[in-house]
Amino acid sequence: MSVVQLDVNEGIATITLNRPELLNAFTDEMEVGLVEAFDRTDADDDVRAVILTGAGRGFCAGMDVSDGDAAFVNWRTSGTAPEGTTYEVPGESMPMRRDGGGRVVLRIYSSLKPVIAAVNGPATGVGATMLLPCDVRLASEDARFGFVFNRRGVVPESCSSWFLPRVVGMQTALEWVLTGRVFPATEALEQKLVRTLHAPGGLLDAARALAREIADNTAPVSASLARRMLWRMQEAAHPMTAHQVETLAINLRGVSADLQEGFTAFLEKRSPVFPDRVGTDLPDIFRSMPEPAFDPAVLKEYHREA
Repeated sequence: MSVVQLDVNEGIATITLNRPELLNAFTDEMEVGLVEAFDRTDADDDVRAVILTGAGRGFCAGMDVSDGDAAFVNWRTSGTAPEGTTYEVPGESMPMRRDGGGRVVLRIYSSLKPVIAAVNGPATGVGATMLLPCDVRLASEDARFGFVFNRRGVVPESCSSWFLPRVVGMQTALEWVLTGRVFPATEALEQKLVRTLHAPGGLLDAARALAREIADNTAPVSASLARRMLWRMQEAAHPMTAHQVETLAINLRGVSADLQEGFTAFLEKRSPVFPDRVGTDLPDIFRSMPEPAFDPAVLKEYHREA
């Protein structure tokens, strides 16, 4: 069985971390599987929303550390690292490697479809940081969370130093990261890391109901643009950037077949059937804001200066 499963049913894709016997601990194979799963949901115009969850009683217990204190050495030297993610750096006896959780988080961030996390159990380390780029996070009452890096002698990863303060505020982010403590779902709810808590048996039903509301009522191209607009504008230096992007988007969507159908359906008091598809009709409104590429020269420059 694959360590990442993808199921699509009536417009809703469910991506499931599938190592339940190890609380879905994160591996190289899982990194690759998650990136591929989001590639597939983006490419499938039948998918209107994505749910990310875990199999068994845990969401993700963090990096697989079955190798003990050699886990990170083995991670850096692993022959299973995805192609193009390791770099030889002068002065280092081992290759350096891109953070795998960061690759997954950046892939979720760039998803063309809305992403809902259904946190069914413990989510610690990369299991917690992986949740941050999801658009809405729901959790089981049994879930627990922990940004435990400092307690293991490492540091936050998966772009969490960018995401976590934006999601919960700087003070809460600093407390959780500096203490590294594991906290209950009730605290995650109080600090707005998650939207709602649910009985374990009702969590996926609640996530599917939210995904169904998106899938049944919104134009897929508009939903795709809207999620990316809200995320990308977090990095804008001035609201004028948002004004420019929104001006372009509303002009392009204002003459779309979707808009004609949306207003006609509203006036006729019926559900809309939007014709535009993400795969063929999604405009590139961020052409002036290209996403930066990972630059291994930064790693080499650090050692050159040192």
